[in-house]
Amino acid sequence: MKFAVIVFPGSNCDVDLMWAIKDIMGAEAEYVRHDAESLAGFDGVLLPGGFSYGDYLRCGAIARFSAIMSEVIRLANEGKPVFGTCNGFQILTEAGLLPGVLQRNESLHFICKPVRLRVNNQTAFTSEYETDQVITLPVAHGEGNYYCDETTYQELVANNQIVFRYEDNVNGSLHNIAGICNKAGNVLGMMPHPERAMESLLGSEDGKKFFASLLKNFGKVPVNG
Repeated sequence: MKFAVIVFPGSNCDVDLMWAIKDIMGAEAEYVRHDAESLAGFDGVLLPGGFSYGDYLRCGAIARFSAIMSEVIRLANEGKPVFGTCNGFQILTEAGLLPGVLQRNESLHFICKPVRLRVNNQTAFTSEYETDQVITLPVAHGEGNYYCDETTYQELVANNQIVFRYEDNVNGSLHNIAGICNKAGNVLGMMPHPERAMESLLGSEDGKKFFASLLKNFGKVPVNG
């Protein structure tokens, strides 16, 4: 199983994702530029955080039209794992791979700190966590306030698509939502950064079970975590 770490102009967490999936977890991965036109040979996609295209229009709105995104959508439709963190989550909503939208934080301030999350472990991305486990991951965003209409929210609940909720709502997100997946369960977006919580030296190892779940459930990959 081989992962593509997509690099957009303004990405700043691509190295973190590569380090997490390749150096810590032992999976095969390569960087792929935003202007590439093929993901042939790849079995999964990781969309990093950052400020793609400077967030000048709307977070993720310009990145959604990058050449590589048609291939990201193709892999998602084929059931391959697609994960987006922070700006990657924003891109997934803009591309229509996940419902809802990410708005400015309720405080209108950039937030950068560790947060506590309650995990729904009944997904392919979180199966290695305990039931209702509370973990600590860092956030770093100005537009992490998740919103959808009531009908969409009820669908998310009914289909078990809400994967992470904030214990303390740091940005005003609807019903404390921090991360969701698609109905098929192979596309996940979240504002917190599991790739920044891979070593106790950095304050938390709670991100390791996220990537361990991904590797266990989407492919036979040696797992070092």
